[in-house]
Amino acid sequence: MNTILYDTDFYAWTNQQAALLRTGKLADIDIENIAEEVEDMGKKLQRELVSRLKVLFIHLLKWQYQPGHQGNSWQYTIEEQRTELADHIKDNPSLKHKLPEIIERAYRYAITGAAKETGLPKNIFPNSCPWTFEQVMDNEFLPK
Repeated sequence: MNTILYDTDFYAWTNQQAALLRTGKLADIDIENIAEEVEDMGKKLQRELVSRLKVLFIHLLKWQYQPGHQGNSWQYTIEEQRTELADHIKDNPSLKHKLPEIIERAYRYAITGAAKETGLPKNIFPNSCPWTFEQVMDNEFLPK
């Protein structure tokens, strides 16, 4: 029954599972699907970190490679992403140990995004992230 509801009405399934957990009816919960959803929540948190870093990297690359276009909009986006990233890591500190892998992935995506937004060829940008995490999170840092 639980698995059928999971496949046909996810919202109803979530409410049902929450009620079962709250009332202590652990024998009736859909353990396998709950475990899968919990894992997916963790993956979503990691994807959000990659996404926010990608946006930050795109704007830092644009700032560095298109100095004639620098403006408040880019600067505000950089500040916003730094703030959101700091909050996200504060709320999920265990993601810190995954930062090298996350930075690599986010930067790879950012190269494509920066090339698309600037019209510059992808090979003009460094193959790997030229900044440390501390630099990109430093509110005083803007690449030259």
